[in-house]
Amino acid sequence: MANNAVSDQIRSRVEEFVDELSALIRQSAMDTVARVLGGEGEGESRRGGRRGATRAVAAEGRGRARPKGAKRSQDELERLTGRLLAYVKGNAGQRIEQIAKGMGVSTRELNLPAKKLLGNKSIRTKGQKRATQYFPK
Repeated sequence: MANNAVSDQIRSRVEEFVDELSALIRQSAMDTVARVLGGEGEGESRRGGRRGATRAVAAEGRGRARPKGAKRSQDELERLTGRLLAYVKGNAGQRIEQIAKGMGVSTRELNLPAKKLLGNKSIRTKGQKRATQYFPK
């Protein structure tokens, strides 16, 4: 008889826990849907998958203010080109991945400024592909 009472108490507490957990999960799902529909999910892909939301958060973390696919302004490119030249002068012989990490930008963002500096002959390279090292002139 005492065993049944303990079993009933255990079952009751487990059911309470499950109910509370279900309510929390439901609330979390509703908050997520409200956040996405409220406009905070701007960077999402057309499929509406999680990848787009992750990209949006990553872009916000880097401080990127322009929307996806928008071109950089001439002023922004000139500032980045100047920063790249100064970085290469202070850290000669680094690869583009190392430079990007040191500057806090992506390697993709450095492609055009690096090409401009190479075209102006402000910097020179040694090596090929991913082993390319950058040096000031």
